[in-house]
Amino acid sequence: MKKMTIVLLLTFSIINAFAQKEFSKNEFSINGFRNPSVGAEYRYRHISIHAGYYLTNFESGITTKFIRTGLTYWFLPVGRKEHPSSFYSSISYARGLSKDYKNQNAAIGEVGFRWMAYRGINLRIGAAALSAKGKDVQINPTPGISYSFFF
Repeated sequence: MKKMTIVLLLTFSIINAFAQKEFSKNEFSINGFRNPSVGAEYRYRHISIHAGYYLTNFESGITTKFIRTGLTYWFLPVGRKEHPSSFYSSISYARGLSKDYKNQNAAIGEVGFRWMAYRGINLRIGAAALSAKGKDVQINPTPGISYSFFF
């Protein structure tokens, strides 16, 4: 029983050390690379909406282009900074602009982590699964860099 109590206290201490009570109310981000797209994103508490130009490489040296828009859910904020790092999960609609996906509809599901690196600068790393009718599901990494304004 004593060991279990120590483990529970240690667990709660670790959670408390990394836990953030809540997200800021509003955030507007300019996304400069791939994740979720080269475009803009608006977050209200735990939910954000994004839209922009999405580039990906399913094969080395071959870039496929899409227009992408969707919703993201932010959860498990980490750290004690004013604006915490956190995990996210998103679902998006994409419209192909090139290669085998030209004029095709697609769905993208993604999970990942956003690190608030310095002030408004944040870096993302995730994994996305893109699905389109008549095509194999494509899974690829989704790095990103953004600058956020909080209000």
